[in-house]
Amino acid sequence: MPQTADAPSRTSTSARFDALVRDLIEPLADEVDRTGRFPRDGVRALADAGVLGLLGAPSHGGGGGNLRQAAAVVERLAGVCGSTAMVLLMHYAAATVIEAHGPDDVRRAIADGRHLSTLAFSEHGSRSHFWAPAGTAAADGPDTVLLDAHKSWVTSAGEADSYVWSSRPVRADGPMTLWLVPGGSAGLDVGGDYDGFGLRGNASSPVTAKGVSVPVTARLGADGEGLTTALELVLPCFLVLSAAFSLGVTQALLDLTARHLRTTRLDHLGQTLAEQPVARRHYAELRLRADTVRAFLDGTLAALDAGGGTATLRVLQVKALAGETAAEVADGAMRLCGGSAFRRGMGVERRFRDALATRVMAPTTEALHDFCGRTGLGLPLFEGAR
Repeated sequence: MPQTADAPSRTSTSARFDALVRDLIEPLADEVDRTGRFPRDGVRALADAGVLGLLGAPSHGGGGGNLRQAAAVVERLAGVCGSTAMVLLMHYAAATVIEAHGPDDVRRAIADGRHLSTLAFSEHGSRSHFWAPAGTAAADGPDTVLLDAHKSWVTSAGEADSYVWSSRPVRADGPMTLWLVPGGSAGLDVGGDYDGFGLRGNASSPVTAKGVSVPVTARLGADGEGLTTALELVLPCFLVLSAAFSLGVTQALLDLTARHLRTTRLDHLGQTLAEQPVARRHYAELRLRADTVRAFLDGTLAALDAGGGTATLRVLQVKALAGETAAEVADGAMRLCGGSAFRRGMGVERRFRDALATRVMAPTTEALHDFCGRTGLGLPLFEGAR
């Protein structure tokens, strides 16, 4: 399968990563989807192989990897198990903040594969408007803060060792402050098991905080500066990796569709479906859409590497483009493969459901279109955003 960039193939974890994807994560993917079970075995194996610590600094034992490498890892995993890929995607997005502002012991634990983190941004009160948290942080003496919030969607809820948690500031102006909240904190409550349409093993459940006590030192960055941190660190990572996720699912759907077209025969014609002009044309259209996303993602990563003025717009565009393309290709694969695609055993049906996820994950496609329009027209990103 083509890759967006070099996966850990040029690191010491290469052979272990390839083997665990082939021998463990892929064989368990159908069971994870069918039962809705969190992919603990796969995540543990990724941790042992050094994949959780890919983005960590070598000085703390991390892999010293970059966003391009992380995108390749997420793309590869998304093609075989969307749930495992989403758990890792959210871990990487959280780890970017921890790497910049978190304590050394947690950074070392992530690098060693002993710590899984995730984002806790979306809330019932502000829905997918992650930039406007309704949850509060109140001083409880000079050294402690109490957090109260009703988070609506948290990947790895009840499974992660920590949450990168957003709240309103304690005292400062600004829309947001970020905190590192231990997963076992008293007052945290996970709102039941996730039973969703797709990504069924990613444990994306509501999490409520009632008077959760954290030390002031758990703050990630300055009070009131959380949105700046989110825009500079979290958003580029999350949007690029979401695009890589969508591309991985898209590529898997195309591979399954191509196999079906090549091996399914029309006996009365003595031909395969691949030999039918209409089927070939529709497949080519889907292939073109996927290749467009791959080129755009590569260009986005290059723009980020170069630090040019186009990087911000491309980062906003890439998730929207990739997410919508994945949904369109999934629909096309269902049509091309016909009734066979509705059977679980073929693999199209599972990836069809997983392909729809990123378009509704904050920021949604609609929000990203608004952001892109604002950026292109020289307007503030959030002023008056709906």
